[in-house]
Amino acid sequence: MAEERPGAWFGFGFCGFGQELGSGRGHQVHSPSPLRAGVDVCCVSASWSYTAFVTRGGRVELSGSVSGAAGGCRDAWASEGLLLVLRAGPGPEALLQAWAPDSALRGEPLWAHNVVPEAKGEDDPGGEAQTGRLPLLPCARAYVSPRPPFYRPLAPELRARQLELGAEHALLLDAAGQVFSWGGGRHGQLGHGTLEAELEPRLLEALQGLTMAEVAAGGWHSVCVSETGDIYIWGWNESGQLALPTRNLAEDGETVAREATGLNEDGSQVKRTGRVEDGAPAPFIAVQPFPALLDLPLGSDAVKVSCGSRHTAVVTRTGELYTWGWGKYGQLGHKDTTSLDWPRRVEYFVDKQLQVKAVTCGPWNTYVYAVEKGKS
Repeated sequence: MAEERPGAWFGFGFCGFGQELGSGRGHQVHSPSPLRAGVDVCCVSASWSYTAFVTRGGRVELSGSVSGAAGGCRDAWASEGLLLVLRAGPGPEALLQAWAPDSALRGEPLWAHNVVPEAKGEDDPGGEAQTGRLPLLPCARAYVSPRPPFYRPLAPELRARQLELGAEHALLLDAAGQVFSWGGGRHGQLGHGTLEAELEPRLLEALQGLTMAEVAAGGWHSVCVSETGDIYIWGWNESGQLALPTRNLAEDGETVAREATGLNEDGSQVKRTGRVEDGAPAPFIAVQPFPALLDLPLGSDAVKVSCGSRHTAVVTRTGELYTWGWGKYGQLGHKDTTSLDWPRRVEYFVDKQLQVKAVTCGPWNTYVYAVEKGKS
């Protein structure tokens, strides 16, 4: 049986504020690059101008427009207006601290709150690299918003398992695998078939009867992955982040209107154009207000998903990484700055014989945890 070796984190995309993205120089990195401290990092949270790294030893380190470090940390969540740090407290309790990002984690936090974590489930990743649970609090009965009111309780009947925040909306995955959404809906990001806002969490009826395992919120789009590995995606498609044909890219001559190389089921190349079978122009989709089922090339099953402002990244069951959407800063990892409205495999990890285990996107960049599989 193959033996997994210790993994490492890689980064690519926007680094205009000097945030850690491997060995890249300048304002962007177009291909995955190992983080200098990647072996010791267990959790990454990226905002636009800085990134927070949590090490296996419980140390949080900031890189980018702000700097600073602190020990005794379990998790961190970065946003432009607020940095959340979850620190070990007495006994089973944890101390949640909210800091101004430019405080360098010195002095006193803006506010602090004691929380009692829920008991760990059998599927808790333990020492495995992960993307963290914040802004959902360990008690699973409240979450933190980067805008006032910061502390927001959740109805107990929701039994939240995961919560993700977009630019104007929120997604919640409950213990039964159901998805709820609320907040702004003007780009269809709530998935209820309208562009209306929702003040309270509303069940996504289009997905009822399907058990979801992961959710991710982009700036104005949403994605979830089912327990069987299917991908459902909805919201704004301005840059192809839904992997649906978009007019913007066709007009730029980048993807839909030009011939794009993909793969057949047997791995051979196939060319894709902006035409459907009868020769008519392919329909462009600007907003998708209902969840749409998305198939990955080769029939791959998805297990992990993360979204940037306008790009999407998915990890398959076999450890491959697919990305699509806005690529101006190299955040898709394809050695260029092309935007795509179709899923494309990041060949770097295949070429290096690395198996991707986790992905977390900042607004304009992407971080990936991968391991090398030893020979049996």
